[in-house]
Amino acid sequence: MYKQILTAVTAIVLLCLPTAWAADTSATAAILMDGDTGEVLYEKNPDRQMLIASTTKLMTTLVVLERGGLGDVVTVTQQHIAEGSSMYLKPGDRVTVEELLYGLLLCSGNDAALALADHCGGLERFVAEMNRKAAELGMTGTSFANPNGLDQEGHYSTARDMARLAACAVKNETLVRLCSTRSVTVGGRTMTNHNRLLRSIDGCIGLKTGYTRAAGRTLVSCVRRNGRTLIAVTLQDGNDWADHTALYEFGFGP
Repeated sequence: MYKQILTAVTAIVLLCLPTAWAADTSATAAILMDGDTGEVLYEKNPDRQMLIASTTKLMTTLVVLERGGLGDVVTVTQQHIAEGSSMYLKPGDRVTVEELLYGLLLCSGNDAALALADHCGGLERFVAEMNRKAAELGMTGTSFANPNGLDQEGHYSTARDMARLAACAVKNETLVRLCSTRSVTVGGRTMTNHNRLLRSIDGCIGLKTGYTRAAGRTLVSCVRRNGRTLIAVTLQDGNDWADHTALYEFGFGP
């Protein structure tokens, strides 16, 4: 009789436990985290230091927003023109900080990143502020060397650290407003968000895509649904859209 009771109780306890996700992602490193509690629901090499490409721009945005001044006007110089993704600035253009942030988050403009860093005290000081903020957030596996995420020695992070960054970022209403914008026309430019999850996942509030040849595809996303905030990060993931969709389906349940 005792053995039968013990078996029944064990079965009930197992039924009450959260179901582990039996699937896997295509990412080299990944994490699914509750943005409010910090609880980790899924992880894969979460502390491996890796290239993060343009997901870097989440930290760039946070540092810029700490200064305020969305209406500040920035004059573009030749030094702001960069390789890779761009919002197509030209030397002599006069654009507001808000326009540059749209270009940073929607178009992933490397030129916008350099213009913003220059406006906020210069590149060297700005990168120092990025690393200061990372230390403040407990991003112990992270080092920033530039504001745009182009591959560079000393520029890396981890899936866990990027989830911590995202958890902070989604508490900033201005950042959420910007990165959740699907398309905007401002300053004579029409910009469309590269993050297709905004159009395919209910409750997605965006965040940031990234890609370089060395880093592969990187993606940090966030979904708010039924009073919960979940954050997904994948690094070096050739199937990131599908993986994030699957992670949220698991995290929120049926």
